Amino acid sequence: MNILIIGATSAVAQKYASICSKRGDQLFLVARNSDKLATVCQGLGTAVVGSKSYDFTDVHLAQGTIDEALQKLEHIDIALFAHGLLPEQVDTERDVELMAQVFSVNLVSVIALLNPLHKALQSQSKSSKIAVITSVAGDRGRPRNFAYGAAKGGLGLYLEGLRSKYLRSGVALYNVKLGPTDTPMTVSHEKNGTFITAEKAATLIDKGLNGQRYTLYVPGFWRWIMLVVKLMPEWLFQRLKFLSAP
Repeated sequence: MNILIIGATSAVAQKYASICSKRGDQLFLVARNSDKLATVCQGLGTAVVGSKSYDFTDVHLAQGTIDEALQKLEHIDIALFAHGLLPEQVDTERDVELMAQVFSVNLVSVIALLNPLHKALQSQSKSSKIAVITSVAGDRGRPRNFAYGAAKGGLGLYLEGLRSKYLRSGVALYNVKLGPTDTPMTVSHEKNGTFITAEKAATLIDKGLNGQRYTLYVPGFWRWIMLVVKLMPEWLFQRLKFLSAP
């Protein structure tokens, strides 16, 4: 298969790329940091047929990036979006530029790439899949991370609308709601029993893309946890410190 990975230097993306390379897939990798991307490409060897690095917030470069990926791969079977930005909530409230960056990276930059990619894949002669990693944080606003959660939640709504509009397009669109994962992004977070490794997350995503559950909670138990959380009255939610506390 031909695989496009955007945000290829993230911990989960690297593990997913490793899974793909071991089964003989061809990869085109996109990331923000050119040095890190070069290291990832070197580790994957001949599985990588092309790569590109750029600042994702430069949205005018999105179309060209998709065009370049398609030129190298000829067709795309699976595209995975795995980039994100998770600063401290209190910092986003103090720094309006950081707040804007949270939404630019987690929401706008994804849409800028997603729109031309989805359009291009509709014209392919074979079906394809797009998986976008969002977060369980997008299901309800918590004091700890509501800026990040709002951006990921907004992205989830966009994915739902796009999937509904192009229901019969031949492009399967997955919203991967990832739970807490032990990666460099969460290095400052206190770990608990709900955290999983990046390798486990990548394995579950790969497995989930073989199914037709297009809102994919990773791990699956988050589907039931978040169902309860979403249905909970706000007055009760605010009193349960293990759910709503910073």
